Amino acid sequence: MTLSTHRFFATCPKGLEGLLVEELQGLGAESYRETVAGVYFDGPLEIAYRACLWSRLANKILLPLTRFDCDSADQLYDAVRALPWQEHLNPGGTLLVDFIGTNRQIRNSQFGALKVKDAVVDCLREFSGTRPDIAKRDPDLRVNVRLSKGKAVLSLDLSGESLHRRGYRTKAGNAPLKENLAAAVLIRAGWPALAAENAALIDPMCGSGTFLIEGAMIAADIAPGLERASFGFERWLNHRNDLWLELRDEAHERRRIGLAKALPEIRGYDADVRVIRAAEENITRAGLDGWLRVSRKELAELKRPTHKTLEHGLVICNPPYGERLGEVESLKLLYAHLGDRLKADFGGWQAAIFTGNPALGQQMGMRADKKYKFFNGLIPSELLMFSVHAQAERAEREAAYAERPAVAVKPGDPEADLSEGAKMFANRLRKNLKGLSKWVKKEGITCYRIYDADMPEYAVAVDLFTGIPEGSKQEQLYAHVQEYAPPKSVNEASAAARFKDIQRALPMVLDIPSNRISYKQRRRNKGTQQYEKLAQRPNGDVISVREGQARLHINLWQYLDCGLFLDHRPVRQMIAERANGKRFLNLFCYTATASVHAAQAGARFTLSVDMSRTYLDWARKNLALNGLSEARNRLEQADCVQWLEQNDQLFDLILLDPPSFSNSKRMEDVLDIQRDHVALIKRAMQSLAAGGTLFFSNNLRSFTLDTEALADFNIKDISAQTLDPDFQRNRKIHQCWLIEH
Repeated sequence: MTLSTHRFFATCPKGLEGLLVEELQGLGAESYRETVAGVYFDGPLEIAYRACLWSRLANKILLPLTRFDCDSADQLYDAVRALPWQEHLNPGGTLLVDFIGTNRQIRNSQFGALKVKDAVVDCLREFSGTRPDIAKRDPDLRVNVRLSKGKAVLSLDLSGESLHRRGYRTKAGNAPLKENLAAAVLIRAGWPALAAENAALIDPMCGSGTFLIEGAMIAADIAPGLERASFGFERWLNHRNDLWLELRDEAHERRRIGLAKALPEIRGYDADVRVIRAAEENITRAGLDGWLRVSRKELAELKRPTHKTLEHGLVICNPPYGERLGEVESLKLLYAHLGDRLKADFGGWQAAIFTGNPALGQQMGMRADKKYKFFNGLIPSELLMFSVHAQAERAEREAAYAERPAVAVKPGDPEADLSEGAKMFANRLRKNLKGLSKWVKKEGITCYRIYDADMPEYAVAVDLFTGIPEGSKQEQLYAHVQEYAPPKSVNEASAAARFKDIQRALPMVLDIPSNRISYKQRRRNKGTQQYEKLAQRPNGDVISVREGQARLHINLWQYLDCGLFLDHRPVRQMIAERANGKRFLNLFCYTATASVHAAQAGARFTLSVDMSRTYLDWARKNLALNGLSEARNRLEQADCVQWLEQNDQLFDLILLDPPSFSNSKRMEDVLDIQRDHVALIKRAMQSLAAGGTLFFSNNLRSFTLDTEALADFNIKDISAQTLDPDFQRNRKIHQCWLIEH
């Protein structure tokens, strides 16, 4: 019996299209056409079944039924109603509709899905007098409609749930890779060929074990869909169960043969015992617990297994890449340490590092042979491929170190007692101070950053403040040093020694006594901990500094943050330039420094909203320091999200600078700025008067503004204009946009 040929469409994550083409060709596709996030291919129904069962890369396998013009809801209904749905679904069956896209009449996907459902139901009701039920999960038939540029494509979803859901992973660590993305990274890293050579596979940061399990399934020729509970085609009226059972039996036999042979050595490590337990459960669920081994191990302990000779292999991992400044700076040391461990013990191996922050890969001290671009969800990412040549890399590094100019030390110079590293740190401080001196003098800057982890080994930020301590009238110079917490893999003794270097060098370079230097270690805090006092000093805790025309209170010792975010200096200046006669709203106001600037520039009135009583008390002192009345500069303690929902006032100028993430007990819900920013901005824009301006800023380095969802507004990215020279070295410290009606 000759099987008819169909045209199918396989969807996949953006960036995997080329790999998917090669995979489909290997599965027997007769022809193909590559497009963004998917591949069209031709073949009999058997090819679609085989793709559902064997594709390691696809998300969906769709069977397009019709393509039609769709400018209105009526056109959508009529085109769907005209199809013979009795050939695909029993009248008493269940139906689920996935609708993607909008236009002027079909303004949301729920409405589009409802019109498609109505058309199918009406067709079947007319045919049999019975209507199907609408299912939320596991339907008899799943329909997919994609609407774009006035055209709609209606397809049957043969896969059901996304194919990346293999069924083995019910527990995961932080930010796990989807299974098909992990498989794509392994394929691009050359693992199928290495596995055929019986090379080893090691993941030193294995998390829930996804790389390990996908790698073992490739090595053992196991179909990724073999253990799935169901597929979308199984209750479709045109389903060929004989074909399906034959393919499934073949896959079971191939799995049996694959596991009967000797598999490569596959091992995973992680410092977190909880995710190791999750990995063990996932491995057991995948039926691979007799072949894969995972154990708790710090990165500092990483070395080649010694129980048998492993001359070559692949070290693969997805290290954390950091979304906040403190994380990024501390992760520089982690990546450097990973590079050191590879060069020390994995000479002759390949390394594949998948990261959402490719710049961190430069800290490994190795040159990438190849780089491949991927998308991890919305995050642009890279796979960095390295050939580990231990001796050559070490010799090159030592030669570069030997060529560095020596630091001249005068006889009797107190710096003679500094370590070589401390001298390098001191020289970098002097260089930065000299580079900033003209700008500081010209602009009258009294508070600025002079060092921001320029050298990864000395991962601190150093800020200078010229101010007047409480109870005095004389200006003095102070330094604020925030150490980025080193990762667990870094030896604590080494980190402590480097911090001692900083403490010795700073007073010499700045020529100030040690008691005017504040040292802090920045850590991610939860709940209200970020507001708690860190230490107590009997005198000199509060210092007043000058920024433009404003006087502001800072506290360098008692809190994690000092009360003044220096990177937002240009934003406060822009607000002051626009504030005269304007109604100004400051959301997530912190210590209300922007409100002080707006009020001094002649704002009609200001309103500052924050959830922290500590911050608002601080803001009250800032207002008083500048002689500003609370009658025209109101402070309100509230959850800004809830406050916006209830607000009925209009403002001409709004600053919206939310945290990247907040789960404070005072909030009704968790705030995740990437997830929630569209709704938050839309609410804020409802409070913005016609002709007004909203400044929106945040410091989540991976943040992507959803301009499509905010297309009703005029949006201008001003991030580059909001970075003064002292923050040019770290352009990811924040992003900022102007948004207007």
